[in-house]
Amino acid sequence: MMNKLTELYVKLTTPVKNEKGAQSLEWLGLAALLILVLGIVSTAVSDSKGSITTIISNIFKKITEMVG
Repeated sequence: MMNKLTELYVKLTTPVKNEKGAQSLEWLGLAALLILVLGIVSTAVSDSKGSITTIISNIFKKITEMVG
């Protein structure tokens, strides 16, 4: 009886301990966010020919437009 309960416990807890898929999704989301930020920055920098404050204000403007 004890062996059956141990087998049942192992079968039920093994999928919970496997977090490789969730960790992969977290890294994928982080990479997508980084690519998005780099795209916004490169777009803001390529359009402007002014000072650094103009570039920074353009970056914030683009982020605000994308967020809503």
